[in-house]
Amino acid sequence: MLETIVNFLNALLWGKLLVYGLVGAGLYFTLRLVFIQLTHFKHSLKVMTMSRQGCESGLSSFQVFCTSMAARVGAGNMAGVAVAIGAAGPGAVFWMWLIAMLGMATAMVESTLAQVYKVRDTNGQFRGGPSYYMEKGLGQRWMGVLFAFFLIIAFGLVFNAVQANTITGAMERVFGFDPTYVGIGLVLASGFVIVGGLRKVARVSEFIVPIMALAYILIAFIIVLFNLDQLPAVISLIVKSAFGWQEAAAGGVAYTVAQAMQAGIARGLFSNEAGMGSAANVAASASPNPNHPASQGFVQMMGVFVDTIVICTATAAIILLSGDIGSSDDGIRLTINAMSNHVGDWGGAFIAIAIFLFCFTSIIANYSYAETNVMFLTGNSTKALPLFRLCVLAMVMFGAVAKISLVWNLADVSMGLMATVNIIALLLLSGLAIRVINDYCEQLKSGKMPEFDRSKFPELMEQLDDGIWQDNSANEQAKTRTESALSR
Repeated sequence: MLETIVNFLNALLWGKLLVYGLVGAGLYFTLRLVFIQLTHFKHSLKVMTMSRQGCESGLSSFQVFCTSMAARVGAGNMAGVAVAIGAAGPGAVFWMWLIAMLGMATAMVESTLAQVYKVRDTNGQFRGGPSYYMEKGLGQRWMGVLFAFFLIIAFGLVFNAVQANTITGAMERVFGFDPTYVGIGLVLASGFVIVGGLRKVARVSEFIVPIMALAYILIAFIIVLFNLDQLPAVISLIVKSAFGWQEAAAGGVAYTVAQAMQAGIARGLFSNEAGMGSAANVAASASPNPNHPASQGFVQMMGVFVDTIVICTATAAIILLSGDIGSSDDGIRLTINAMSNHVGDWGGAFIAIAIFLFCFTSIIANYSYAETNVMFLTGNSTKALPLFRLCVLAMVMFGAVAKISLVWNLADVSMGLMATVNIIALLLLSGLAIRVINDYCEQLKSGKMPEFDRSKFPELMEQLDDGIWQDNSANEQAKTRTESALSR
């Protein structure tokens, strides 16, 4: 019964609604911002790397990048890419690329809005995200509550079950570990980190994410170099399959294209989260550097690029260059077998360890997103957090031993509902977001250090909390560092 309902909702959400919604929103923001993901790509790198020191109220730009990457880089990049290729062919990779490029503009808008409408919680920490800009920007608390509910279900519970499921699958296949014991170990390790709150999650992510991402990309790069002669054929296969040209002779073009689009966009969104509203939660927690809401939009744009264009493509290259693209729901099997085919038996162990690190950091970062929305529902009180943490850890244990197909399908439903609510809010607030981003770009173009003046936006005067975007004293040192960095 549950599976029937889940499959119906997935068909409704991913059949047409979100395919058109995500692509349409991404294209709209790309055009309105004049292809900002291309014209300001270099600047995005600068903003991301300018500061590794936050202030008492917020995280640094680099910590925000690493925390959002911790959530993004996980099962979707390794098992998810393999599932998409196995279910819909190599053409799914093309649609993952497309949704990522368009999604960079969407991520820019949602993260800017998260910064504009952020608040301080009872501990003085910045909090924000879609729930907050729905309540403050649109004046629709019910909409924020709905989004918070979907996000808590998705990131606090279902997605963490997916990550745990992926870890136990890899550990059982490669090392023969019992999923129950792996699940217990995950619960203990996750619990140790999440009880420390957002700052501890950020510190752990800042340490693990760069190391694991660089190691994985390096291995993939070496594999591509050793198979360089096959690369043109693989790229051609991806493009031809995306539009059904590869399957035209079989008479199944429409079905194949639709399947590739659905699988690529669904798995691409699961991986990079652009438009879903999730990464905007941690973007709001940053101390902006420069002192302008749009700065964190640039950081999140870079996160989408690295996640999908770099890391997902690395996984796709490993699989497609191995020649093993048979239909399978077991993405772990495809990825592990492909790596072992390239480098020998140690490849499976490498993938298993990489999956453990990728997915473990996703669990703790997913929790941080959900924590912000629990705070929203409880009026920024921390009293409900201990009980919520127990629920999160229970879902980690459930995911470790659950049926994989049902877990992935539940993830798709919860992700689709979140994205639907968020896209509506983004379109309704797009006028303000684009003006704020253009204000940043105009100051940058004139050679100024971007500084946010909310008096330029009269509608914000009564929507923002006192002290937000007024007191810049905490950012004076960061401003001095940034001025010299931006001038280079």
